[in-house]
Amino acid sequence: MDEFNIPIFKKTYDLYKIFYAYRSGVPKQDRYTIWQKSEELLLEILENLLHASQMAKGEKGELLKAVSTKLNFLRIFIRLMKDVKTLDSKKYIVIQTMIDEIGRMLGGWIRSLKSE
Repeated sequence: MDEFNIPIFKKTYDLYKIFYAYRSGVPKQDRYTIWQKSEELLLEILENLLHASQMAKGEKGELLKAVSTKLNFLRIFIRLMKDVKTLDSKKYIVIQTMIDEIGRMLGGWIRSLKSE
């Protein structure tokens, strides 16, 4: 499928794989609270990016703005997990760097819709 070749989708997919791999090192008390919420957000972002890739150009804007909001929530939850020591600094940097790159890609996609 062509949708899977979209760079932002691939980057988010890769982020989920890394996020999933880190799960086993998360303390049990956090695994079913903030970690689970973050994982759900990440899956929603992935789902909505795929959905947006299949929509007509004029219909994508609102969905992409919603994705941007979810990405910001994810960014905050990841920082919180670092601060409460659910994530170590090294893992935090890996995840945060990928989220920042996805954010830049998403911003570019949203801007490109405005210029059309």
